[in-house]
Amino acid sequence: MMLEELRTLVLFAEEGSIQKVARRLPLTQPAVTRQLQRLEDVLGTTLLDRRQKPPRLTAAGLEVLTRARYILASVEALKSFAAEAEPRGVLRVGLAHGLSDAAVANAIAGAATAFPKASLRLRTAWSAELVDQFDRGQLDMAIVLRPFDYEGPGALGIERLSVIAQSGGSAHDLETQSSMPWVLSPEPCDARQTLLSGMGRDERRRLVVAAEIQDPAMQMAWVRRGHGLGLMPSRLAARGIPDGLALIDAGDLDLSMWVVALCSPHLNALAKVADAIAQAVGKAIAGDN
Repeated sequence: MMLEELRTLVLFAEEGSIQKVARRLPLTQPAVTRQLQRLEDVLGTTLLDRRQKPPRLTAAGLEVLTRARYILASVEALKSFAAEAEPRGVLRVGLAHGLSDAAVANAIAGAATAFPKASLRLRTAWSAELVDQFDRGQLDMAIVLRPFDYEGPGALGIERLSVIAQSGGSAHDLETQSSMPWVLSPEPCDARQTLLSGMGRDERRRLVVAAEIQDPAMQMAWVRRGHGLGLMPSRLAARGIPDGLALIDAGDLDLSMWVVALCSPHLNALAKVADAIAQAVGKAIAGDN
């Protein structure tokens, strides 16, 4: 049914003139007139007696008015029911590899427990792959890492990276360890791309990769043995550096990324679950959990 036209008819009955209806909507007077004419065309009857100044509702118009109010009230009740409905069903969530640590995992799990009739189908991948899957409709929600110059919607917080090295060395800053290679995840790792972008601005620095290891624990073991420098989220480093490792001063090298939640606009009640997960992840990134 033409809900906008029905609302216009109800407003006309309340205001008594097309001019006042136009001010309330707001629309131009010709636009209000066209809406009422479209409703008459759809229903095949005359709703306004235009012989009178201002026009008055005809007998048919009064009958349609009663039904219009009922229809509009029913639509509002249906919206209210849908908004209050308990989320149920499967929410397909993608999480960037760089965020798949215990703190973020616990945040997602804690948020999801508030919705017992909803279940998660969680997958991890690099951000570029998750964005592609989201665009293809294969994911309902994607929590990804974006470059620090990102200006789109859904930003949850900033993920900063720290540089780590084998403990016990004489050098404690990146400048004196500029010849050291790196232990990184394979391409298209988000942290690796951020590091490469940052180092690319300094001609004195060149990225040499000693080992490509996707598993974070194995990366740490490789760095601990002195095979190269590594990266870890600063929020995790603040809770304690693993034994055998030490933080390296990165100087002016900015290793920051945005954490971004992409959400489908067609989630209906499951949007509540997605919102709760996004808020929980934002707190985890900020170190508030």
